[in-house]
Formats: sequence, C-alpha cells, structure tokens
Amino acid sequence: MSDPNIGHLLAKRYQLQELIGTGAMGRVYRAKDILLGGVPVAVKFLALSIQNEKIRLQERFEREAKTCALLGQKSIHIVRVMDYGVDENNTPFYVMEYLQGDSLNQIIRQQNLSLPRFLSMTRQISLGLKCAHDGIPVDGKIYPIIHRDIKPSNMLVIQDASFGELVKVLDFGIAKLLQANSDHTKYYLGTLAYSSPEQMEGKELDNRSDIYSLGVMMFEMLTGKMPLLAPSHSFGAWYKTHHSQEPSTFAEVAPGLQIPKEVENLVMSCLAKAPRDRPQSISEILRILESVEQHYRTHAISDSNNISDYNTHTIQIINNAPSHTITLQTDSQPKIKADLQVTLSNDEIIRSISWPENKPIANIVFPQSIHANGETLPALWVMLPEREILKRILCQRYNQFLFITVPHPMVLWITVIYNRKHGAKWLPYYLDLKTHLGQEITYLLGQTGYYRLLFFARETPNKCSHILVATIAPAQRQRLQQWVVAGKTLVSAADPQLSKSLLKNEYEKIKPQIMAKLEAIQTDSHFDVSG
Repeated sequence: MSDPNIGHLLAKRYQLQELIGTGAMGRVYRAKDILLGGVPVAVKFLALSIQNEKIRLQERFEREAKTCALLGQKSIHIVRVMDYGVDENNTPFYVMEYLQGDSLNQIIRQQNLSLPRFLSMTRQISLGLKCAHDGIPVDGKIYPIIHRDIKPSNMLVIQDASFGELVKVLDFGIAKLLQANSDHTKYYLGTLAYSSPEQMEGKELDNRSDIYSLGVMMFEMLTGKMPLLAPSHSFGAWYKTHHSQEPSTFAEVAPGLQIPKEVENLVMSCLAKAPRDRPQSISEILRILESVEQHYRTHAISDSNNISDYNTHTIQIINNAPSHTITLQTDSQPKIKADLQVTLSNDEIIRSISWPENKPIANIVFPQSIHANGETLPALWVMLPEREILKRILCQRYNQFLFITVPHPMVLWITVIYNRKHGAKWLPYYLDLKTHLGQEITYLLGQTGYYRLLFFARETPNKCSHILVATIAPAQRQRLQQWVVAGKTLVSAADPQLSKSLLKNEYEKIKPQIMAKLEAIQTDSHFDVSG
C-alpha cells in the first residue's frame, strides 16, 4: 500500500519524498526543503499525538526540540536539528540534516570491528554524549540532556573528508519527550536490551544510565554479541536480567578476542548494576579511550618503521621546496603553465555538471573526476555556505600531499584557499590507495598536474557557483605517480582508519608551518610559486 504522506507538503515548506526509516519512536522521511530550493532534509515524525493538555505538551516539545537543535550546533558528533513543529494531526516532527551513511547496527552485523576502529567510534560517540551531559544553556538555564536510548541503531556512520569515518548520535532527548505524554508516573520507554536497571524501574535518570547503555553497546561492538540475554523479550524478563544476571565476560563469548585489559575493564565497569559502581562521567571513559588509542598509535608507528621496505619513514611529509605549490591567482580564469593545458573553460564545466544526487547538502569536500571532450580530469568538489565561498574566491591556493605506507597505504590531499582578510579555509581529503577511487584520483593528479576546485553554495546547491584551478609542483606530480604504483603492491596490515588517524596527527603538526608560508607572502601578483 502506498504511503499517503509521500508528496505531502509539510508546514508549507517540506515536501515528503520517501520513507527511509521506522522505529518505536516514529517514522523518518527524506524530504525537500522547498524554501531553500529543494535542499534534502530528513523529517522525523514522533510516535506521539498532542491531544490532552495540548498547550502544555506543545510548549514542552518546543523546549526539548530547541535544546536538541542547540546540541547539534555544539557537537559535530550529534545530528543537527534545524526545525521543528506540529502537523495538522497534532503530531510533532523534527527536521534534521540529511546524511547518507550506515547505522552502527548494520556495520557490526556485517563485520567484526578492529580495535582502532572501535576506539575511534566509541570516542566519537562519547564526545557527543559528553556534550549532552554537560548541558545546553536555554533561556539562562543549563539543561543537561540524557539520551535514554543508546544503541547501535541510533548511531549513524558517515564518510567525511576531514574526519574520515565520522559517527553521529541520533534522537537526543526524544525518549524523555515521549515519556512526558504518559499518564503514568513510572512509564518505561527505551530499548529493553540496552536499558539500565534504574531505567527499567522508571526512576529519574542521570548520565550514568547512558553509561550503562554505552557499556552494553561497547560489548556488542567488540564481540558481535550481547553481554546480557533475557529468556524472553518481555519487560519482566529483561527487568530481572538487568537487575540480577551477571553480564557475560569477553572470554566466554569471544575467547579468541585480543583487546587491552584497560578496554575490557572499562566495558565491564560500565555494566555495573549500581550507578555508583560505574564510571561517574563520560570524561572518565574518554580518558581511558584516549590513553589506549595513543598507546596503540605509538606501537603502530614503531611496528610500521620496522616493517616498511618501501620507505624508511612511515609518513612522507612533502614540505620542502620544490614539493609544494602556492598558486597566487585572483582572476576568474587562472593562468596555468604552458605544459598544463586546460582544455575546458569554466563556463563549459558549469553548464555540464550538477551536484551528485548521492551526496548530502552539507559542508563537505570530496574528489570526483569530470568527463568532457574524451578527457577524464581530477576535481575537488566543495560545498559551503555562499558567504564562505565569496570570502575567499580572491585567494592564494596551496596544496600538499602526505603519504603513509603502513599499516594501510593512504594519501592525505591538503588544499588551502587563503587571503589575508579572511584567513585560510582548509579542504583536506583522504585518498585510500587500496580503492579504485583513490588510485584513479591520485593518478590523475600526478598525470595532469592541476585540478579544479568546484564550489557549490548550500543555499543554491543545484548549480556550480565558482571554479578555481590549483597547480601541482613537478616534484609532487612525480611522487603521486610513484605512490599509485606503491599503493597497488603494498599489503594492508590494519584498518584504514588507523592510517587516517596517523595522517591527521601529522596534518595538525604542519598546519602552523603552512600558515607561516602563506602569511609571509606579501604580493597580490598573478603567478605560481612551484619550485
């Protein structure tokens, strides 16, 4: 049966297009924001109808929604709420950023997480939770937010140009909002397998309830199995399980699993029945995760220096002339060296390209080749707010490439657009040299010696607004071609995420050096500095 909501115009602004998710707390639709020219958004209708005490509950819903919206602005690890309201049937809805990715639930059903990936994901989730638990100022008061429904299906994993694998937490505050509609003083709402003992009792909750649920989820992330299993899926069975059954140990459910003792102890302490016996704050959890992550990185670097025959240094840092390019150009059709012939005009490209349908309308950077006149050319696609684009169209362009061979061959492609008035806009992207995309783009960059920056404004996403060209120094071109060959032959020894983390550390170290170079240039002439 067709969904009657498809095609419906909600609040005279959001045209519902497709049902993309359902759950105990409501339904989620992909929609178009007509007011902003068709920008994709996600609309979540809550499983709640404001009938009795309509005004009081509507006021509470608006306060909760406002708090969640502020929370999404404060942390990159929380899905952003952009609007909220109540439809003609008195059903509340949220409007959220539309993001394409996989739920953590899907990921852990498909594969076992490596330790580096587990650490990275859990740290990101914990950062989102810490932001909520610390509270949000609303109307002069601080409102701490307890999630109340931490579980893998409420974690969205997306690929982000700057962060690599980015985890975002969904549905903050919604459980409490739904609970407010009950006539019962002790009303349970959550997910049975992940709920804390005190949540099962209907007690007022604090941050330690989320920590218990996080412990259940961490155990599942590492083993693929649950630490607690009830004999049936009834409330009574789960109530007894969470209160009296001891959680399984890692040795019992995954005897071959090798994880640091600190991680094992952390997870089991989160599963303590009494809140006082758990970590008392997310900050405690973060300290342990970051300590283990740092220890793992240090050993990975040490091991990789012993393993690599291709290069005596794990990371090649290209930061000495003539291996980087600073392009000083301010005109709309930049000058390119004679041996780098740009065969297509910017106007031709603008007419022939549009924002890919599989990419969200969000601040993102990604590579995608463009095809015209029988040629395949490299391009970096960038979406930003229009004001951010206009600030730096008159700019210097800088590029640099970092390469790591082990544990997984990876290139970090750094582009910076800079002018003295507005400073620098950093546009990094990771190129995985074990993938077809990574190999293709790296090869094209080395072959052509230049690439286009295609800018799309979030406010008008259907059309490319500006194009800049950045040249690549000859020394860099040569290295890029060598790295493609190496990437095809090198064997991956660990999760790609670890290489991204190592590269990101080096990236943060060289940022000040790059800024010093850009700030030292005292000319606005139209020429290239490429060694």
